[in-house]
Amino acid sequence: MNARTLIAADGLPRRAFTVAEVEAMVRAGILAEDERIELIDGELIPMSPKDSRHETVKIALNLHWGRLCPDDRLVAQGTTVRLSPDSYLEPDFVIFPFAAGIDGLGPETALLAVEIADSSLGYDLGRKAAVYARFGIAELWVVEAWTLAVHVHTDPGPDGYRSVAIHAADAMIVPTRAAAFALRPAALRLPA
Repeated sequence: MNARTLIAADGLPRRAFTVAEVEAMVRAGILAEDERIELIDGELIPMSPKDSRHETVKIALNLHWGRLCPDDRLVAQGTTVRLSPDSYLEPDFVIFPFAAGIDGLGPETALLAVEIADSSLGYDLGRKAAVYARFGIAELWVVEAWTLAVHVHTDPGPDGYRSVAIHAADAMIVPTRAAAFALRPAALRLPA
């Protein structure tokens, strides 16, 4: 086997993985099915642990968007979006056409990806947003867990999103390709 390698920041080589290899490791029990990892350019990246505020905001968004979801759309929580043979991300939410189904979910069909950020804010706004843009995810929202401000990223390109706007929690935000999922974060019903 001629495995691809990466050169890490410390100058040492690392073995690169494919999405298929990671899925095989999960099936074999090498990686736990619920292990919080993402694969970026062949490198396994551990995700930050979710804290209670992250989960509270996620529950509120799920309730909100569940009520708004038209029959021709799906809202998936924490599902895998396969970007390429060696990259996948797991946004907190992704909105996509019902007709695409989960097997058809990818950069072309993802209408909106949403990340809820607390301790991961810098990573989500930096490296992760750049990955979403590079693979052509049309729109990315990064919701700040504590303030409910929303960083709306649109117009993806190889060097990142060309448009980023920050909206306060009391603003009405309408996704460009999924208008039914409009959101005023301050109006979310947050469980105690």
